[in-house]
Amino acid sequence: MRAAGRVVAYTLAAMRDAIVPGVTTTMDLERAAEQAITSNGATSAFVGYAPDGHPPYPAWTCISVNEEVIHGIPGKRVLYEGDVVGCDVGVRLDGYYADSARTFPVGRIAPETEKLLAVTEEALFEGIAQARAGNRVGDIGAAIERHVRKHGFSVVREMVGHGVGRYLHEAPQVPNHGKRGTGPLLIEGTTLAIEPMVNMGSRQIEVLKDSWTIVTRDRSMSAHFEHTVAVTRNGALILTQED
Repeated sequence: MRAAGRVVAYTLAAMRDAIVPGVTTTMDLERAAEQAITSNGATSAFVGYAPDGHPPYPAWTCISVNEEVIHGIPGKRVLYEGDVVGCDVGVRLDGYYADSARTFPVGRIAPETEKLLAVTEEALFEGIAQARAGNRVGDIGAAIERHVRKHGFSVVREMVGHGVGRYLHEAPQVPNHGKRGTGPLLIEGTTLAIEPMVNMGSRQIEVLKDSWTIVTRDRSMSAHFEHTVAVTRNGALILTQED
């Protein structure tokens, strides 16, 4: 999984470096990601993915802009100064999966939007700090939600993190809210994708007609950060950290 995680980190860096305000489309980022993934001998974990009730996902990555929370489908949308773009990458390499996401600013963004991105990434690391053997899943969600609410933003509750390893989605589910000391026990060696999704406005979301793209109901900005981590007695080992 370390190798898969390195490919994911490399791919997200390639996507970040491809962003040019007023020029880059979400499909340009998709192409950059596909090249990065294939050049490292990996395959996309997302393309063709079809959970119950969904059509097969049609792209290698999920690219979500501004009010799009997650699962945005790459296309012709141009990225402009002041936008934010969430890039979610999952790969399979040598039989193992890794999954990570970052939300990038497009040029200069508004101060409140900068705060949204910073708080969401901080919340991710607050959750990761709880991913140690002997803790429980609820400790992760409680830490994330506490940090987000302290700064006046809202946590999306319907979408959750998850176990990851031999499959893209495994048990346990990892909500971004909860109570300390509740939920499944974290055992050493467990691998998790922890991924807070945070809205500037209401936590309410809805799904667009493409059956995939999830947006904020009030069309406020949203941010998404994610890492794949391994649970140890001494804390979490991040497997998708950029070198």
